Amino acid sequence: MAAEAAAEVARLEASLPELEERLKPLLVPHDPLDDRNAIVEIRAGTGGDEAALFAADLYRMYTRYCERHGWKLELMSHSEGTLGGVREVIFKVSGDGAFGAMRWESGVHRVQRVPATESQGRIHTSAATVAVLPEAEEVDVKIEDKDLRIDVFRASGPGGQGVNTTDSAVRITHLPTGIVISQQDQRSQIQNKARAMDVLRARLLDLRIAEREAERARIRKTQVGTGDRSAKIRTYNFPQSRITDHRIGYTTHDLQGVLDGDIGGLIEALRLADVEERLNVA
Repeated sequence: MAAEAAAEVARLEASLPELEERLKPLLVPHDPLDDRNAIVEIRAGTGGDEAALFAADLYRMYTRYCERHGWKLELMSHSEGTLGGVREVIFKVSGDGAFGAMRWESGVHRVQRVPATESQGRIHTSAATVAVLPEAEEVDVKIEDKDLRIDVFRASGPGGQGVNTTDSAVRITHLPTGIVISQQDQRSQIQNKARAMDVLRARLLDLRIAEREAERARIRKTQVGTGDRSAKIRTYNFPQSRITDHRIGYTTHDLQGVLDGDIGGLIEALRLADVEERLNVA
């Protein structure tokens, strides 16, 4: 009996660390925004054509990640760059916990690799910015008509019949904040205005969240979850097949797997680091 009891004690003690890790997230209040759909904006940053190609890589990475989760991805705006790159792309991710998972991707993503256009084999550094916004409902943000300036114009670039021949494109300026949203991907002015308003509501809600997170960041040790869009959060190093998340010092050498959408490990590590910080603050 004593031997069996001692063996059981040893087994239970060995399981304690795992049980504690599973318990920690339950001690932190659930953020209701985590259950929302997400609006994701990717923009090419410094680096010219290579930055646009990297932005396209990130778009593909998130597309694959959404497919793995069975989430629906709806393209809202797409501006092509040269050589198959992307200057800017905005899309909505619909599914359970979409914003809760994608929110950790906000910030500056940096890539180090030899561009396809580089004949000397030199490594270049380029960047793209990612902003992840919770989809806002009309009750979340009150927008007065007097605070909006709405301009219509003719869409430019490639498009279907009727897209480039009528004044269907819409530009909405929110006067109090100076936020400007342009939409031209849809056939009708009404559709473009509706999508532009969706993005505007999301950005206004994001401003409110950023103010709250900035206050929390004053007493926190890292930039995890602060929503600082200017912070360099991750480096993709192709020569060494290495990805490093600078917020938590997380490194993986499965660069190709991550670019194919296997970013669950990164997101889970960031989520747990955020839980740890919240518990320490509490």
